[in-house]
Amino acid sequence: MRNMIEFEVYGKYALFTDPLTKMGGEKLSYQIPTYQALKGIVESIYWKPTLLMVVDEVRIMNPIQMESKGIRPIEYGGGNTLANYTYLKDVRYQVRAHFIFNPYRPDMAFDRNENKHFNILKRSLRAGGRRDVFLGTRECQAYVEPCVFGEGEGFYDQGEIHYGTMIHGINYPDETGRNEMEVRLWNPVMKEGIIKFPHPDQCTLIRKITEMHPKNFTTIQSADELLSQLEEGGNK
Repeated sequence: MRNMIEFEVYGKYALFTDPLTKMGGEKLSYQIPTYQALKGIVESIYWKPTLLMVVDEVRIMNPIQMESKGIRPIEYGGGNTLANYTYLKDVRYQVRAHFIFNPYRPDMAFDRNENKHFNILKRSLRAGGRRDVFLGTRECQAYVEPCVFGEGEGFYDQGEIHYGTMIHGINYPDETGRNEMEVRLWNPVMKEGIIKFPHPDQCTLIRKITEMHPKNFTTIQSADELLSQLEEGGNK
């Protein structure tokens, strides 16, 4: 596949929050990473508004283990609440992803240089990413490095596991062309340790959250325009 990268992401803890557990201030992680969480990791490696990052599949390498912790959430109004957060412990995943040009950002059409972005993406991956990488939440620091997807032995290389209905990801206006923020749901199945994600456009369980408008990048100029302005200024 064109513009594809394969990498391994790992960390001591992960928290892919099930929103049903947040109502009372508690947090319980899903057993597997969501599409949106992995997409965020890819965008931490390299992202531009010109691109849409697409996660194709993830391979679960380590056994699924959970650990509960007593957490004191920050309460700006005061208080001394104790909450219970349940994390995934000692996680390691292999991820395969690629990028396409965002068809809903015609204002960024001048930046659609496939070779440039692919080479920057590969360099950024080798460097460990351009931004902080974390697994679900900020306190779950993670690390990324290139790998060969499918290489090595995984804990779930045999069998099949169904996980029921869970969140796939979030639809934002600059990724759908609709002035709405939406949540996508799906029913993941892990076969021989690998979960293959449908493309966001293929998800049929979609619920509207709120109205939202895409962010404008009106101050961005192409390199050709900047060069032309410099040349005009030098001729005056």
